[in-house]
Amino acid sequence: MTLTENELLLREGKKIVEALGRTLAPMVEVVLHDLTRPASSIVAISNSLSGREVGDPTTEIGMARITDPGFPDILQNYANQFPDGRPAKSTSIGLRNSAGDYVAALCLNVDVSMLASVVASLSQLAQTQADVVPVRESLASPRLDELRATLERFAAGLNKTPRALTPAQRREAVQQLADAGLMDLKNAQAVVAAMLGVARPTVYSYLPQKDPSP
Repeated sequence: MTLTENELLLREGKKIVEALGRTLAPMVEVVLHDLTRPASSIVAISNSLSGREVGDPTTEIGMARITDPGFPDILQNYANQFPDGRPAKSTSIGLRNSAGDYVAALCLNVDVSMLASVVASLSQLAQTQADVVPVRESLASPRLDELRATLERFAAGLNKTPRALTPAQRREAVQQLADAGLMDLKNAQAVVAAMLGVARPTVYSYLPQKDPSP
């Protein structure tokens, strides 16, 4: 059986609804409307957050597309609302055939109330109170801070950043840090490697090699 162009558009649109619905579940409702039959336009729906089902009629935007060929092809991220009052963010994409007539509309409706609760929870989790502790606390080793500052000063003395140092300058810097006992600190090699932009084995190779005992 040969399908018409409009039927092909709808067939392919159903695939998109199924794929997007699975990918964006459970927060996004995906709907495909057949605009050639507005009274029962919904031909595919995934994650029915609105409670609608196949065979339900089109929306006001769908009717606007049907009656106005100049209606925008894409309406993106506009405010909407589900029947129970939950806020939604919607995108509507009109699909035209080769004659330029609207045949279908692919719509995505995001339940932003779910996102809002997640954002609120994350915001509360990240919130701090500046006046609770009478002194400023750092979880980093004070001597690691000294190591960072020493390496920054060495690079600044050459009018460079640590990452801009040449291999010879990096070696000299690491040797100076070792002479000051800073390379013996826990995680020192990892910190220096990150600041220099090199691998940890490279930093290790810069360390002064101790002479073997006779």
